[in-house]
Amino acid sequence: MPTASLRGTRPIAVLLTLGATVYTAWVLEAVLATGLDPLRTYVSELAAADQPFGGLFRVTDLVAGLLILAGALWAFARYRPRGLWDVTGWAALAVFGAATAADSRLPLSCAPTVDAACAVREAAGFVPATHAAHAWSSSIASTAAVVAVVALTVAARRRGHRSPLARTGPAIAAAELAATVWTLSSIAAFEAGNGLWLLGAGQRLQVLLAAVWLVVLAWSIAREKLYE
Repeated sequence: MPTASLRGTRPIAVLLTLGATVYTAWVLEAVLATGLDPLRTYVSELAAADQPFGGLFRVTDLVAGLLILAGALWAFARYRPRGLWDVTGWAALAVFGAATAADSRLPLSCAPTVDAACAVREAAGFVPATHAAHAWSSSIASTAAVVAVVALTVAARRRGHRSPLARTGPAIAAAELAATVWTLSSIAAFEAGNGLWLLGAGQRLQVLLAAVWLVVLAWSIAREKLYE
């Protein structure tokens, strides 16, 4: 592989890989006494203002978002995408990174799935503006992630089957869509007072698959296979 080509693509791959790694910092709940049930609680509740490790998870969200945003912007400069799927995918990835970073600055004030008083205040609108705004930034991040996964996977497939993303992306994208439906259904059930439907498990699967997809994207870029 030409040295100049490596210099042009390696930073993108590194940024996206680091972003994906930091984005999975929530797995630290396995060794930290967070007091939150990973099968039933929002991932965002780990970073809530009243949680013992909230500061740690807010920092990791900020770093992950900025790394992914930087990787997407660098890819725009490096590849100058023009096709609809490419432009949509990279733009969505940039939005995903920016919204993830914004999430960290707009934390929940409390954990509604485990704190009944918090849930009542949230439903009544008696929460800080940052808490209310978090729902929007989180929704934007989740939507942008799904759009990026689907659009860049389709773009890779349309160019052939040589890249890792073209080969494995469709399966990851399908699983990501299924996990997103699970998460949205669980959120709707919770807001309607019908239980949690393993909300935490669905959302954690959703964000884990997004991270895995980012690594596959970075691998494709590092091997110079994405735009062959």
